Amino acid sequence: MTETEGRRPVDLVISGGLVVSPETTIAAAIAVDHGRIVAIGTADAMPPARETIDASGLHVLPGAIDVHVHVREPGFSHKETWTSATQAAAVGGVTTVFDMPNTNPPTASVAALAQKHAIAARQAIVDYGLYGLIGEHNLDQLGDMAAAGAASFKLYMGSENPLVPCPPDGAIVEAFEILARLSIRCTVHAENTPLLTWRGERLRAAGRTDAAAHLEQHIDLAAVEAVSRTAVFAAWTGAKVHIAHESTRHSLPHIRFAKARGVDLTVETCPHYLLLSTEDGARLGDTFMRVKPPVREPGHAGPLWEALLDGTIDILSTDHAPHLRSEKTREVIWDCAPGFPGVETSMPLMLTEVSRGRLTLGRYVGMACEAPARAFGLWPRKGTLAIGADADIVLVDMARSGRITADGLHSIGNATPFEGFAVQGMPVRTLVRGRTVALDGRPVGSPGWGRPVSVSRS
Repeated sequence: MTETEGRRPVDLVISGGLVVSPETTIAAAIAVDHGRIVAIGTADAMPPARETIDASGLHVLPGAIDVHVHVREPGFSHKETWTSATQAAAVGGVTTVFDMPNTNPPTASVAALAQKHAIAARQAIVDYGLYGLIGEHNLDQLGDMAAAGAASFKLYMGSENPLVPCPPDGAIVEAFEILARLSIRCTVHAENTPLLTWRGERLRAAGRTDAAAHLEQHIDLAAVEAVSRTAVFAAWTGAKVHIAHESTRHSLPHIRFAKARGVDLTVETCPHYLLLSTEDGARLGDTFMRVKPPVREPGHAGPLWEALLDGTIDILSTDHAPHLRSEKTREVIWDCAPGFPGVETSMPLMLTEVSRGRLTLGRYVGMACEAPARAFGLWPRKGTLAIGADADIVLVDMARSGRITADGLHSIGNATPFEGFAVQGMPVRTLVRGRTVALDGRPVGSPGWGRPVSVSRS
């Protein structure tokens, strides 16, 4: 804190709370001015402020960064809009979202990127990054899309979606070469498309419509092979890659091998892979459980937890993929929409695991805030409570309990697999660049407050 800051009022001081980083938890106050943190220290060392927040009894965390979110707009606004998605994120303690490109139109060109930026700029109440799509026919667009503000790129290595088909390996390698030169991390849906297509066609031809057929199609091998192929291509090209939504324990040795030989590889998993299994189909309905890659049989969650805690898996994301309940409860598995909402429930679910002793608050901050910021070029502007960082701050009440219900969520597509889950520990106030955007479970931010993130390419 400078002498000048000590004399003039700042915009905000938050005092009385316990400030959490991956390394420490300390009693400290935070001063905020013009959207950034300008001082951290004892309350009596803070400058005068135009607004004060008493955080007594609360933990003060950096806002979570969710690098895997499907906002659904344009094209599928009956499931979600930028307003509803970012309101849900704010209530859930998420201050930055990265939106996936499988909208309609797909975010595969500079024009499509500009269209999505315009929609987000009008509605978002939290900050955001936009993914560009890697396709077979748009490789000449990647550099221009990066220059136009694409925060990252998404490769659907496993896809049956005609909007975002899987490119051939030649195009994938060329895309990795381009992104290596641009120093942009590429997020990969790592499943083997020919394997999925072959097995899916044979299962349908056999008349299979049951939920188990989805798991048989998305065999673990499809993920293991694609993770390994991604790592080999990344090592050869020098690309930075990120494995999305890791779901199977069988990929973990291959991830460790890639990291041990120096591949710039990061990995995420999601709460539904850590906390659910196929056995939850008895509670929800078997077809409701459909997600890609699938929630698997019992025996995967434990190793995924261990990998997340030891750093083999770097990042906690959500793969927020909202659908209407009517889209999740169809009898034929192939007709059931894949995915779940997640931005509003992830932090309460993980705080509950903190309260149970499974992990510490510091470890949660590491996987949900710091690691995504570092991997995707947002550090040290985001993902940390430090002088000079954006004042993206979440106040957490570890004593507050509640229960997750679809009716209580702010997503339009609110069909959650965590219906009825009791939670212990909840975000009670969320600030984005120093402005409160959610308070006591209610979104209060103004549409348009969210801004596109600034990404470092170093």
